[in-house]
Amino acid sequence: MDSDGTRDVRGTHANPVPRPAAPVEGSAVPPMPPVPPGAPPKPDGSAFLTWLRTPRPEAAPGVWRLGHRPRPAQEPAQTPARQLISGALIAFLVGWLVWSLLWNGYLGSWWVLPLDLLVPDSWRNSDSSVSQAFLWYGYYSLIGLAILLVVGRLGRWGEVWRRYGPPAWRPALPVAERPPAPEQDPAEWPQLRHAGAHDAAERLAAEARAGLMRDVDHARIQRAWQGVRSGRHSLATFTGAVLKDGSAACLHPSGERDLPARHARHDLLTGQVRLGTAADDPRNPYHYRGAGLGLGPDLLGTSLLAVGPAGSGKTGSVVRPLAESLCLHALAGRASVVVVGAAGAGLGPAEAYDVVVRIGHPESVHDLDLYGGTTDPDEAAAILAEALVGDLADPHPGSDSRRSTTVLAQLLGPYKAVHGRFPSVPELRQLLDGTPGPLAALRKALADTGHESLLRELDARERQMAHPGDVGSVLADRIALLDRPAFASFFDTSGQTRPFSLKALDHPVRVRIDLPQRGHADASRILARLVLAQFTASVAVREDRSLFACLLLDDATGVVTPESVRAVQRLRSAHAGVVLTLRTLDDAPRPLRGPLLGATGCRMALSGLTPWDGQDFAEVWGKEWTETRDVTDRQIIAETPAGKAVHMLRRVITGQAPTARAVTVRQVERERWSASELAHGVPPGHAVLSLTTVQGEHAPPLLVDLRG
Repeated sequence: MDSDGTRDVRGTHANPVPRPAAPVEGSAVPPMPPVPPGAPPKPDGSAFLTWLRTPRPEAAPGVWRLGHRPRPAQEPAQTPARQLISGALIAFLVGWLVWSLLWNGYLGSWWVLPLDLLVPDSWRNSDSSVSQAFLWYGYYSLIGLAILLVVGRLGRWGEVWRRYGPPAWRPALPVAERPPAPEQDPAEWPQLRHAGAHDAAERLAAEARAGLMRDVDHARIQRAWQGVRSGRHSLATFTGAVLKDGSAACLHPSGERDLPARHARHDLLTGQVRLGTAADDPRNPYHYRGAGLGLGPDLLGTSLLAVGPAGSGKTGSVVRPLAESLCLHALAGRASVVVVGAAGAGLGPAEAYDVVVRIGHPESVHDLDLYGGTTDPDEAAAILAEALVGDLADPHPGSDSRRSTTVLAQLLGPYKAVHGRFPSVPELRQLLDGTPGPLAALRKALADTGHESLLRELDARERQMAHPGDVGSVLADRIALLDRPAFASFFDTSGQTRPFSLKALDHPVRVRIDLPQRGHADASRILARLVLAQFTASVAVREDRSLFACLLLDDATGVVTPESVRAVQRLRSAHAGVVLTLRTLDDAPRPLRGPLLGATGCRMALSGLTPWDGQDFAEVWGKEWTETRDVTDRQIIAETPAGKAVHMLRRVITGQAPTARAVTVRQVERERWSASELAHGVPPGHAVLSLTTVQGEHAPPLLVDLRG
């Protein structure tokens, strides 16, 4: 069965599955507005050029790099404000007192001795009053300056200036950015000029200055240029497409250059989408505090697991922004994305996707291929077995569902040999139930066509049906959940329709699959396992792995199986990843919770987590060595009036009674986040998130404000 999703189930032509966005000369490009929808038109490209030229320094994993200002790794020690101001004021008063004593002669005249020794008598005895005044007052100024330097250093006036003077006001002032040199200006496309494509670079630079280019155009053309450098496309073809269409060159096959609307902040130059802000909390490393938190394919390639109760923000704050970002990457020819969730879950408008599969909806344009587009009966049996009974397999490590795969292969192989296609849902249900009529007809057709080896497969299946505990009855019960009137027009295998297949992930396609969660919860879980199994099987055999593939599963309840955990572990090497959300880890079998947390490189615990879930996260995040300081304060009792006066002065300056302090410093090992902190210390709208890149870099668990 050839199914790529280019036609709908009613026989009418639908949006085609996007093919590789190779630059082709002569391709017609529809006129597009110069700015994203909803934004007011601008006469020039100043906003785009400002975005393009904004610095993006290298940063730790997960830091939003657009305009980021790096901070030191360790927090500098700061003097308390009251102590700092009091010390600066007292130092000034002391300096003033010393100068007054010197000026009025209370300390003698020794401080003018250098002037007497070094200045000639003729200068001191000069008749000119101007010379005399210049000499003496110059010396006084020098002495006063020396006193100021000493008391300023003792009173830390420099720190007062940095914390409360004009330098502290500077970030609030607008900073005029100077355009970089032409050879370093990304808006001038220096990489094209170095390769000899000066005309194409001039065309793109002119459209950027005129406001005709947007971030998706820039990312898409950059992707096409990478294809030229890798040898997939020729320089002449690329140059011709750019000279003809300008910033609309190498267009996505859907003809779209942006999404209908954006709800999150995106930076396609780094590939990040902003999810929030790292809280200014002592539990966060200092260089993360206050920095934006962004995710991109470099992090999603290790997969993400988000756990939080209903209403904690899994869909609106995590899945929706990530889906939007990956759809933009698909328009740029960088990624393919499949978003799976309940109907009406708010995963983006249908106009933002190329293919929308609404299972169980009578007006659905597209269908879903039950067998994942494969023609191999064994592969189809493995995928279908995982979908039907993967959750019933022994969850302990090393278990599998080979018995179910064998049962299905014993039926799918003979049926395809006779009919040239796989059975539909009602036909497969009859075969699994052991209905005499269909089995006899299949046996006769195999005998007539001379498939003796497949006859032996059918004989083995009939013998197993007579044994108690045959898994075929369980498979029949599960497939019966899909043999419902609401799904009568879906999962068609007759060849009259072309349902969508995840084999199309070889191309930058945007897919949304709506599950019939309301009224068909068990069927929805089967379909979610089916999509996950088809996704992991398809991305592993892609020819072009430069295209990032990602599956976003809004509710992974019932999807975590031994085989799915193993499949997630293999996605990193295939340049693919999955995003799974759970209301609680109790939705996964207890033996699989540890392997699941270990298989995903990015883990998120949202506000409202239970202590039991928090314990699992605390274990996987482990412990760290921290320095603890045990301080013992003993108040000092003054015996003399002078001592009491000094103590009173110290109390005024520091705000504390004079004490003798004993400090004991120790290195101890403590949990990064305890189960109690995760359950009760995460504020609403926040989450604790740990990250791992595909290169193996780690970010410790961070407290993130998802609203920032």
